[in-house]
Amino acid sequence: QAQLVESGGGLVQAGGSLRLSCAASGIAVRPDAIAWYRQAPGKLRELVASIRAEGTTNYADFVKGRFTISRDDAKNTVYLQMNSLEPGDTAVYYCNHKLSAGALTIYNTWGQGTQVTVSS
Repeated sequence: QAQLVESGGGLVQAGGSLRLSCAASGIAVRPDAIAWYRQAPGKLRELVASIRAEGTTNYADFVKGRFTISRDDAKNTVYLQMNSLEPGDTAVYYCNHKLSAGALTIYNTWGQGTQVTVSS
């Protein structure tokens, strides 16, 4: 059973930066997509950024130009570099690994989340 552990969250002032990490262990088959999601109080979880096995990245419009997703396969770790943070970025950030075969989901694993708080 794969386990994902996020780290790097914290309190930062608006305009500041944070780098989140998602370390994976127990992976038997690599995911075909790794993503960062976030969930603010009272809101639904939303996709922030994703990176596919071949390296293709995708970003939500609200983070384009500010956040960068990257990965280090040797360390089984995915990063989310967050720059120019805004109070609206305050949320719990979750890492997700997903492997699919067509319409069938082989696994969909979540980390425990890391809190990011941006003060104005």
